[in-house]
Amino acid sequence: MFFLPKDLDNYIVSHSEDEPQILQDLARETYQKVLQPIMLSGPYQGRVLSMISHLKTPQRVLEIGTFTGYSALCIAEGMPNNSELITIDINEELEDLAAGYFARFRKSGTNNISINQKIGNAIEIIPQLEGTFDLIFIDADKPNYVNYFHQIMEKVHSGSLIISDNVLWHGKVVEDVNSKDKSTPVLLEYNNLLKEDPRLQTVLLSVRDGLTLSRVL
Repeated sequence: MFFLPKDLDNYIVSHSEDEPQILQDLARETYQKVLQPIMLSGPYQGRVLSMISHLKTPQRVLEIGTFTGYSALCIAEGMPNNSELITIDINEELEDLAAGYFARFRKSGTNNISINQKIGNAIEIIPQLEGTFDLIFIDADKPNYVNYFHQIMEKVHSGSLIISDNVLWHGKVVEDVNSKDKSTPVLLEYNNLLKEDPRLQTVLLSVRDGLTLSRVL
């Protein structure tokens, strides 16, 4: 997950914006109560997502993969008044945990941001969503990344930003692929799609486990 020496990674984190208290609390509770807490975006990537959102100021956001709500809250920090964030996750057991922090965020903020949680299969939910989105964050099951790509390209407009997480997949994208590995081949295809699609301007950043920014032309 971390490609830099730990001391250098710590230096980067310590010289970036501090993690807000609400996210510190959410991270702590996630590590205490939830399996695979490493799925959290974490303080550094979270600050990157917040910065991108502040620069983009998206009015409508779609997140595929809520987990416990950490990345959604980071993105919500940069959203303007009366904006909407729709976040999808298949795990209903985490719905209440995320909802509690979403409610706390709304009470503490000055902007009226609607955070709409949807529980279920994103492949089935995305086609039902109306309108387009200014920012889409993909951080869900890797074998469906290519399927998500084709679906979300129907939900964007010129200037929309697509952020894709885990695109380096622990470095497996540059290793020999195990025949039993269902994720790496899809991520290799997905990364090529983002690079070659003439509708997109794409840059892959070596942030944490790989974060790709794609701007719709």
